[in-house]
Amino acid sequence: MLGAPNPPREASELRATSVEQRGLLTREQCLGAGMTAAAVRWKVDRRVWEPVHRGVYQTRPGKDDWHTAALAALLAVPGSAWSHQTAGFVEGLVGTPPLVVDLLVDERRRVATPAGARLHRRVDADAFVDPLHWPWRVDVDHTVLDLAAKGSESDAVALLGRAFSRHLTSEAALRPRLAARTRYPHRGLLDDVLADVADGAQSVMEVRFVRDVERAHGLPLGRRQAPTLSSGLRLHDVAYDEERVLVELDGRLGHEGPARVGDGIRDRRSATLGWLTVRAFWVDVAVTPCELAREVGVILGSCGRSGRLRRCRRRDCVT
Repeated sequence: MLGAPNPPREASELRATSVEQRGLLTREQCLGAGMTAAAVRWKVDRRVWEPVHRGVYQTRPGKDDWHTAALAALLAVPGSAWSHQTAGFVEGLVGTPPLVVDLLVDERRRVATPAGARLHRRVDADAFVDPLHWPWRVDVDHTVLDLAAKGSESDAVALLGRAFSRHLTSEAALRPRLAARTRYPHRGLLDDVLADVADGAQSVMEVRFVRDVERAHGLPLGRRQAPTLSSGLRLHDVAYDEERVLVELDGRLGHEGPARVGDGIRDRRSATLGWLTVRAFWVDVAVTPCELAREVGVILGSCGRSGRLRRCRRRDCVT
């Protein structure tokens, strides 16, 4: 029986690389560290190392968690980067690990797709990759836009909420990247949401509420920016004076803390004066305005308003 081959000249460096890569090594890394092709074959033939993909070996057989499998797919495609659901998961934007590893490669490259992976091609792919994080991944701003484009409008708003609540991105970072993408789905919605995030006001959201909720469904036009009914200098977004109903349009994405505590106190104090407060969010106004109109109409009706709502021009209007 042949004995084990002599260790490579850079064995310590190779061990350090293996530790950094969750036990994984590539054939190129092994040869670059001084191992011979025969030595690599010996490790594989004796099952000291386990082949994972073509040219990728697990030096600690049995280690098969999600992160290791995702890194193995990345190593199997030199020059690739995690993208879409995979990049979203490692950044905390996606809650569960994806079953398929998404990899970004340059459009001009012709590479084999590893088992369990999916390739996404882009011109000048390196421009989308975060240069500061290993394993390589698409930067978080482009990842937000990639994921938002794949889901529904409500998914897109929820995704922006998660990204902003974790301080992963900003309006200033997202807007030029959004502008550079042609024929992007949900562009109007994202433009409006980002405008509200940028200036901290609900001006765009208020326009949508008037247009898509009140006027489109025959609701009365409430009084805008009504002075607070309790204490302080804050304003209520919409007040229906005859019915004593307030509508607060909450356009903030993912921000908790003192501001929302103050909102709760203001709502309770308004209630002590006989006013009912209704809170609506971006998803309500921009994605399901008909449902919001129906609910506001029912609330106003229970508070004494007469009259019926009308259907808007949306095919799935529920009023």
